[in-house]
Amino acid sequence: MKKILLKDYKGNMGTFIDVNYNDSKMVEGSKHITYENLLVNHKELLNKNEKYFIYCNGGVKSKNAVNILEFYGYDVTLVYK
Repeated sequence: MKKILLKDYKGNMGTFIDVNYNDSKMVEGSKHITYENLLVNHKELLNKNEKYFIYCNGGVKSKNAVNILEFYGYDVTLVYK
């Protein structure tokens, strides 16, 4: 699993996805897709030719999402504080 600190993420690295339930606490410039929606609809929402950076406030949902999406063949990186 690839990991990066939130402070080290730059906008040109790939799409930043915040999987938190509450979009009022989103990281600025991120795309809000809830954890469940991302996993159920990954084929419609993601492209295997792009890079994604997955984040949540607690780190548990984002870590699980990265593990699952990696299994499906996506280029994903866990973003943590």
